[in-house]
Amino acid sequence: MSSIFVIGSSNTDMVIRSEKLPAPGETILGGEFLMTAGGKGANQAVAAAKLGGKVTFACKVGDDIFGRQAVQGFKDVGVNTDFICADPVHPSGVALILVDVNGENSIAVAPGANGNLQPVDLETVIEQIKPGDIVLIQLEIPIQTVAYAIEQCHHKGARVILNPAPACVLDDAIFKYVHTITPNETEAELLTGIKVTGQQSAAAAAAILMTKGVKNVIITLGAKGAYHHDNLLNKIIPSPTVTAIDSTAAGDVFNGALAVALTENISPEDAVAFACKAAAISVTRMGAQASAPMRSEL
Repeated sequence: MSSIFVIGSSNTDMVIRSEKLPAPGETILGGEFLMTAGGKGANQAVAAAKLGGKVTFACKVGDDIFGRQAVQGFKDVGVNTDFICADPVHPSGVALILVDVNGENSIAVAPGANGNLQPVDLETVIEQIKPGDIVLIQLEIPIQTVAYAIEQCHHKGARVILNPAPACVLDDAIFKYVHTITPNETEAELLTGIKVTGQQSAAAAAAILMTKGVKNVIITLGAKGAYHHDNLLNKIIPSPTVTAIDSTAAGDVFNGALAVALTENISPEDAVAFACKAAAISVTRMGAQASAPMRSEL
């Protein structure tokens, strides 16, 4: 089985669940507080490890209690932490998350050490990558580091999955190095200019990304599932129906699960269905990494 290398962010999430999300200037009393490990890169690494993937995680944390707790948490689920850097100057990343009773959320992130992850910090981990390995990258680290990692990992023969979140404009030059891109509807619209509302618009957005050089496009559609687009399969793959409690890490669980499925060489349709099921389970629970299911649950 191929290895999975996740390059990205690690945060400590501070979550408040209340009846509704506050409007600007509004204070809402009551609710439940939870502090848990998060960060898109970390969430995806943990999700993949809990689903049976052979995972190495590369990130930068602060030399503080949040960073040390995060690294121990990765070790506890079997993630290789040999390439995690401790930043002596910047603190570990922190995210403040508000969640309403319908599972919708609002998130603010202080990147801390994540914002100081430089290309030079990734040289040793990239040396470990072999042809056919999966490399999973997101956008909570500096864009220049993302671009460097994508190009270098592609040249090593890896299959690069880019989860373009949080949404931001990207240089078209990097797309030719991307094996699979996994935007949600908002991210797909930012990257292509097409508002995704269903299969037809998803297909149009995916076609634009393919012309930029991406080999496979998977647009996640929340509770509706995900639209898969390549040279052979173009369809929406539905997600199981569940009652959502907290959608905070659903996209991260989807990406971690997708990476695992691709290392097992199952069909693209089955890989997306596997990822949809894992994400559906995750939204029925509070927390980010804590919500990721074990393989036995799928």
